[in-house]
Amino acid sequence: MADHEYTGHVEPGGEPVARDLEHLQIRKLSVGSMDNNAYVLTCRSSGAQLLIDAAADPDALRRMIAAGSEHNAVDMVLTTHQHHDHVGALAEIVEATRARTAAGAADATAITEQTGVRIDEKLADGDVLRVGEVELEIIALRGHTPGSVAVLYRGGADGDHLFTGDSLFPGGVGKTSGPEDFAQLIDDVEQRIFDRLKDSTWVYPGHGDDTTLGAERGSLPAWRERGW
Repeated sequence: MADHEYTGHVEPGGEPVARDLEHLQIRKLSVGSMDNNAYVLTCRSSGAQLLIDAAADPDALRRMIAAGSEHNAVDMVLTTHQHHDHVGALAEIVEATRARTAAGAADATAITEQTGVRIDEKLADGDVLRVGEVELEIIALRGHTPGSVAVLYRGGADGDHLFTGDSLFPGGVGKTSGPEDFAQLIDDVEQRIFDRLKDSTWVYPGHGDDTTLGAERGSLPAWRERGW
């Protein structure tokens, strides 16, 4: 699907959709029984690639990786958080590609215990990853899991693009296990995302359709009041 048709909607079991920015191509695919979104970010000048969430269906993920690489290569697999539906294909993809791995430091051990995959880059808030000529900022969003992270690409004239895992969706923040975790997550989302980034920021969540910060900003007080 061409960029001018990009809406952020993908069908479970369907083909990936692509969005072409000046310096970065973004491809999105729905995989697995829980409609997980996986994303491949490709530096358009170097061909370097990052996969966000090797959630399921390694064959489909490999096809998406191959669409941006002559050598079927991905340089790094970043896992947004430790939950099982986001790591189902991690071991197979890493074995097939020899990619380095990254995840939030507080989730790294749990990911390794589930998958047997060692986490090479244990991420903290404010870390910067390079994908070829492209820089990506890590934003820690604690609460859905202790080590959940979002990935921010500042695209200049193309605007900001934020990959939020299961910490921010259209209509609310991610699921939490209690009031303290919810308070931590809503605080992080408000202070580290909404207070810093413009309404035009495009949000790519871990499940379902995309949104923008502008579409969600007015609902923040209601989310806080309802407690989920």
